[in-house]
Amino acid sequence: MRLRSVPLGVAVLCLFAVAIALTMSARSFARSSSIPAWLQAHVGEGEGQIAQVVLERARALYLKKVSEGSVKNPCYFAMDATRPGDLGNSVLGRRYYIICEAEQSFRAVSAGHGGGRNLKGVVDFSNGRRCAKNFGNAVDSELTAGGAYMTADTKTSFKGYYRTAAKQDAVFMRSFVQFDGEGETANARQRVIGGHPAALLKGMCLLKKPQSSYADHDGFVPFGKLVNYAGGRSNGCTSWSPSDAQLIIPMIKDNPTTLYVYPESRDIAAIAQKAASRQSLSSLYWNASCLKEIGAPKFWPKKTLEPIIAQYKQDHPAPPPQPVPICKNP
Repeated sequence: MRLRSVPLGVAVLCLFAVAIALTMSARSFARSSSIPAWLQAHVGEGEGQIAQVVLERARALYLKKVSEGSVKNPCYFAMDATRPGDLGNSVLGRRYYIICEAEQSFRAVSAGHGGGRNLKGVVDFSNGRRCAKNFGNAVDSELTAGGAYMTADTKTSFKGYYRTAAKQDAVFMRSFVQFDGEGETANARQRVIGGHPAALLKGMCLLKKPQSSYADHDGFVPFGKLVNYAGGRSNGCTSWSPSDAQLIIPMIKDNPTTLYVYPESRDIAAIAQKAASRQSLSSLYWNASCLKEIGAPKFWPKKTLEPIIAQYKQDHPAPPPQPVPICKNP
């Protein structure tokens, strides 16, 4: 096969065209990585808005995962755990964000923060319903850990039956979306951290229902009262109201995306340091009403907290499990 020589002028023109194409491509990417005007309109610290730093970090995480090929979902999530979860009078704070840039869609919904624990006589790292003061990544701490997550597998499980307003017995199935983290959130699977509806069955008993496909070998099924705790706290997971969960979970089933949770430990440390020395917080972000309420936040690293929790469990062993009673008047 013969090789034909290319005139020098043609080669230079070709290289120039390639250079222009690369430059245009880089400029196009730079434009795509800057926040579009329609989305910038949702930035702010008011109710239903997203803080600038939260959006910037959530968007950077999403664009990074898209460029790596690990995310194809057109939507991504963010959560601002510095905002209040309970605004009073049965009104929930909207601090979980669903952002779909392709369709220019932005939605803010409620979400629970980790309740933490009070190891009486040892240490108290519990949180109130309205604002979170304590954060951390220790196993069994029940605390929210800020940082980067990816949504992973979804598991839907039968939890039992409950009585509806129409006096009918209904099946309660609950889905759980596992999160995978990185950095300080890398132990998300070990901690069983994910997203799920803020609903559960309480006051459990065993109901005779042999015709149910969920009945045990004696014909009993678990039965309880369905409780919606969307205004409460979680065990460290991201809990959504049942109606919002019906929107969110199908979006990410078999189609992973990113979730960025603010604040990270570095943000907490910076705020705590300036608050302790009464310096201006103008260069940092924390929801003003919650900061006034909590005084200063605290991050509990797993290397510090996990040994304390392990020792507490050893000193205070859980009582043996009691058998679930038979339902008397369900």
